[in-house]
Amino acid sequence: MAHEAIVQRYSSLARAALSGQTIIDCQADAFAQGNFGSAGYDHASELPEEALRASLGCGNPIAVAELRAGETVVDLGSGGGLDVLLSARRVGPYGKAYGVDASPDMLRLAQANAARAGATNVEFLHGTIEELPLPDASADVIVSNCVVNLSSDKPAVFAEAFRVLKPGGRLGISDVVAEDDADPAQRTAAAQRVGCTAGVLAVGEYRDLLLDCGFLGGALTLAADHGGGVHSAIVQATKPASSPGITIRPMRATDATQVLAIYQAGLDTGNASFETTAPTWENFDHGKLQRLRYVAVDFDTGRVVGWVAASPVSSRPVYAGVVEHSVYVDPACQGRGIGRDLLNTLVSASEAAGIWTIQTGIFPENGPSLLLHQACGFRVVGTRQHIGQHHGRWRDVLFMERRSARV
Repeated sequence: MAHEAIVQRYSSLARAALSGQTIIDCQADAFAQGNFGSAGYDHASELPEEALRASLGCGNPIAVAELRAGETVVDLGSGGGLDVLLSARRVGPYGKAYGVDASPDMLRLAQANAARAGATNVEFLHGTIEELPLPDASADVIVSNCVVNLSSDKPAVFAEAFRVLKPGGRLGISDVVAEDDADPAQRTAAAQRVGCTAGVLAVGEYRDLLLDCGFLGGALTLAADHGGGVHSAIVQATKPASSPGITIRPMRATDATQVLAIYQAGLDTGNASFETTAPTWENFDHGKLQRLRYVAVDFDTGRVVGWVAASPVSSRPVYAGVVEHSVYVDPACQGRGIGRDLLNTLVSASEAAGIWTIQTGIFPENGPSLLLHQACGFRVVGTRQHIGQHHGRWRDVLFMERRSARV
């Protein structure tokens, strides 16, 4: 269904709610059996009846968002405002809850419900979830309730969520997903029955999309079963935490020049690697795993100030969960915790990707790198004595690894 048609559909539902009707967005049997609407909430009775009647969700993301006093929350596709009002109560008078919706009628409905509830720390914004009307790094938490499945451009939705979240920010949404092995025809029929106009993602597709957009710890918990391998689900993920003024995000091809310059600066120290010249971007790109490469970016200037990337150690299947990595920080930015941020991000992302061992080789003279890796859970497992010549002298290499306790 086209974006305009979706807006028209929900605008008509909003007008019905404004006239006092209880509205539903799926077939009656699915609504009754699938925990849709206000049935998904345990503690919403204090809110206006009008807000409860207009609920179109498929779960309760607020229950898992772990909202804290003073936080800023954004609800993607806020509809009649129920989740915004619940969030506003959780974050208290010094917090703020925003709702974003593409339907002017839904905004009118939500504003009316906020007025009835006496909520003063809420604001409803007109916009799409693919292009949020909010600045970078402005939210602590993003929630959404059965809206992402309506979008025909889900990568844009999560890219925008990543942009708007602060470092360490949390994503907690209810959505509809499919089992990875669900029959395509049954999956489509079930999705249509519960109102998913743009189709549902399979669990594996959902996790991959979150990882591609930069989120860590993508966890999907299946809830109500709608038949045909389709379920309501709670989706939780986080934006990588980072030092003040720094954002960690996936590496892009447009970062090539800055990444290779930082690489070369590290090699010029004489203690980073046996290599003396940074590779071409083509060779760098070919040798690194696509989903395990990140950059640290200065928030004010957009300049890349560090990077981390992993490579497979072998093509043999037995080593599928083993990688080696490199981490480099701009010499002008060292001592700010950027290397730790990058390495912790790689560890979390690698575990989500099923990696059980990360390994690396470090010159014994590179004390800062040894301390960094030990702080991030790596241990020395051996010394490769006189393994190679570097600038005319034989060098030892300490072999370090980190074993996952989760994978």
